[in-house]
Amino acid sequence: MMEKLLQELQTLDLNRFNELLQEVSNQLEKERLLKKLDGLFVNEDLVYCTSSSIERCIIIGDIHGDLDTLLEIAERIDIEKIKEQKAVVVFLGDYGDRGEKSLEVYYLLFKLKTILKEKIVLLRGNHEGPDDLLAQPHDLPLFFIERYGQEGYTFYLRIKKLFEKFYLAFVVLNKLIALHGGIPSNALSLEDIAIARKIHPKKRLLEEILWNDPMDEYGIRESYRGAGKLFGPDITENFLKRNNLLVVIRGHEPARFGYFLSHNGKVVTVFSRKGAPYFNEKAAYLDINLNKLDSHEDISKFIINI
Repeated sequence: MMEKLLQELQTLDLNRFNELLQEVSNQLEKERLLKKLDGLFVNEDLVYCTSSSIERCIIIGDIHGDLDTLLEIAERIDIEKIKEQKAVVVFLGDYGDRGEKSLEVYYLLFKLKTILKEKIVLLRGNHEGPDDLLAQPHDLPLFFIERYGQEGYTFYLRIKKLFEKFYLAFVVLNKLIALHGGIPSNALSLEDIAIARKIHPKKRLLEEILWNDPMDEYGIRESYRGAGKLFGPDITENFLKRNNLLVVIRGHEPARFGYFLSHNGKVVTVFSRKGAPYFNEKAAYLDINLNKLDSHEDISKFIINI
């Protein structure tokens, strides 16, 4: 599978790219329609499972066009065998827009989604946000125009539509929640996160899911980013207790060694790219045996640096 994929990445044929995009769109619509697929359950923009239905959970942070690191992670997790396992691979968003191989990364992810279907979960990051929340500068359309001309811009508009179908969070019941930015300050339940896109912009839940960052101080503050908020350990603690969860796993922030822990280890930030423009020395991802995740303190043993 991977050998054929690598050959396709050399050409990035636009017609095949268009076909893949449509296949991914159809798959996401099917998942929402059926609501239950091979161990996963779908509620609006939330996808969830139990540790009895899924035993292995791989979580990959921001990629931002770093194709080489993504390929290395795919090799390390032996992605060709995922289909045979009670496993799921969750991506936390921010797939392109900042790195020169953004198009290749999208092509690879679309291909994996069409092959492994619900075993690949694509979450939405702030670089896949709606127009009123989109990260700036936004380079992705320029990459498509440079490669394909005006047809590239038309294709970019189709990808933007696809972003609206990406999930906002992944939950393993009684274990973890994974999302791009962080816990929204006014979210009380998982249902609040599931419907965040539907009630945007009336309420700021979507904005905070995509843009929030943890801080050491208690409470809530406006973010230095100009979007989202900074949330304290009390916000994390209250949400986890209310929803019977152990830990929050999120991306969004560069990490020198690929990850860092916040809020007494109950928030894990994972960043899965190396080099410019963030210049972190290492990338990281998580490969979690859910049957051995009994406390937030266990999460560190599942973090892998590359």
